[in-house]
Amino acid sequence: MTAVVETNQLTKTYGKNRGIMDVDLQVDRGEIFGFLGPNGAGKTTTIRTLLGFQRPDSGTASVFGLDSRRDSVQIRSRVGNLPGEFTLEDRMTGEAMLRYFARLRGVDSLDYAHQLAARLGADLKRPMRRLSRGNKQKVGLVQAMFHRPELLILDEPTGGLDPLVREEFLAIIGEVRDEGRTVFFSSHVLGEVERICDRIAVIREGRLATVEPTSEIINKSFRHVRITFARPLRNKEARKFAAFPGVDHFKHDSERISFTLYGNYDDVVKLAARHTVVDVDFERPPLEEIFMTYYSQPQKGAPS
Repeated sequence: MTAVVETNQLTKTYGKNRGIMDVDLQVDRGEIFGFLGPNGAGKTTTIRTLLGFQRPDSGTASVFGLDSRRDSVQIRSRVGNLPGEFTLEDRMTGEAMLRYFARLRGVDSLDYAHQLAARLGADLKRPMRRLSRGNKQKVGLVQAMFHRPELLILDEPTGGLDPLVREEFLAIIGEVRDEGRTVFFSSHVLGEVERICDRIAVIREGRLATVEPTSEIINKSFRHVRITFARPLRNKEARKFAAFPGVDHFKHDSERISFTLYGNYDDVVKLAARHTVVDVDFERPPLEEIFMTYYSQPQKGAPS
């Protein structure tokens, strides 16, 4: 698979303020790549450096095999970008703005733009100054996607959107991937990322904490376990469960035990089978909870 985005020890700092440090990324063609982190973690700095809006202090970044500094204009001609914060000409309508961008990009038809606008409920007839934040966001999404770019870079794209519009937007992003195009999706809305992203990078205090397939991040994590027995367990019996390696937050309430398990399920199941089990639940934690494990301990060497 061909890498569309690639960085090698990419570093950008702002004096004493945090930026990014030694970021190594590879985003493959035809995937939706989630870039996760809280505000201030380095997501926007990474994107701005990829697009050549700012120069790295060290390391390299390439998009389509082109250098992000030397070939930034050529890169941006093939990219659709929605910044986390953007401004639109107040007196211009969405329709006029799209026609302007279409001329710049050499796009002859706005048919796809109108399809996107209809699906997202974007009002292209009113001046920008009369639109709410959510409606401006819809127009911004249309301008990022209307020319069917090879790479979509979206920084917090669903901010201000209502739930129904958000669902439609995620469906559109899935279609982009089905067409073989690539999406770099920066967000802190973890549920969205879990649903649509093929791989996830977690950035923490300017450094990458992990880059893995979404399914692996979820499947290798802990589980919340609840087991209900036909009769109450004696304390001595319950303590055998609590003694297993990887068991945390153990609770015993008459015939029910509950705990968080970071280890081998097999030993727990075999011990439970010595009793009459009424119900058992191995609950997968939400991505939000998994994500917080990457932030639970101080990180050494982070830029500050």
